[in-house]
Amino acid sequence: MRADMLQGQVALVTGAARGIGQAVACQLAQAGATVALNDLPDHPQAPQTLEQLRATGAQAEFFPADVAHPEAVCQMVQQVEQRFGQVDILVSNAAYSYRDWFHQIPLEEFRRTVDVTMWGAVHLLRAVVPGMIQRGQGGCIVVIGSPHAWLPIATSMPYNMAKAALVQLVRTAAAELARYRIRVNLVHPGWTDTPGERKFMTEEQIAQAAQLLPWKRLARPEEIARAVLFFCDPESEYLTGSSLLVDGGITLPWWMQREYPLREQTGYWEQP
Repeated sequence: MRADMLQGQVALVTGAARGIGQAVACQLAQAGATVALNDLPDHPQAPQTLEQLRATGAQAEFFPADVAHPEAVCQMVQQVEQRFGQVDILVSNAAYSYRDWFHQIPLEEFRRTVDVTMWGAVHLLRAVVPGMIQRGQGGCIVVIGSPHAWLPIATSMPYNMAKAALVQLVRTAAAELARYRIRVNLVHPGWTDTPGERKFMTEEQIAQAAQLLPWKRLARPEEIARAVLFFCDPESEYLTGSSLLVDGGITLPWWMQREYPLREQTGYWEQP
């Protein structure tokens, strides 16, 4: 990563207070970008993330908004443009998830998951893209997807649905915006070690489950951030409508390998 790779560019990162969003914001700042951090107005970690960026000498500010609400997103983007003059890079990372059997999920939680995870990305692109077109200098948009887009993970129906929709959102936007040299790409993180995972599992459960994965560990947020930075690099300007899977092999048929009991039960391979 070159320290001046993104010099003079303004990056807006949503869901940036912690986890993948925080790591993305940090790496964009290290590459020279001015960073507009977005998260919920009352997020307790937002001030800490902002201070962390500024301590490195980066120019950064926090712009609170709930991406589920289009009016709030439009106002937030206007504030970023007024403060920094433009948005050259958008990283749509904000997401929400509620896990339970689909027929038992409270409808308000079902809607909240889709509103933040899918509609949030829609609101962001609709708010940011007109400015990019008007300036005529192109732009870079990276949407954070998930293997949930094609793996029907039980108890995650609304999240699965929302992430699947993002695939078509990215490809359609890329097709429409190519004439303006606005690139739109997708990063699919595998199971990543973020604070949000503690909402569903204990530390012990996460540690035990990680040992069953092909790479024997979860992804680190910094590894996902590097994939985002790859798309943001001006030298990647021929990439649009692309997807990059960063999952340590979790979507491979790892459960058929020798060390997993299911392999022996299926008889898929003969004993050596």
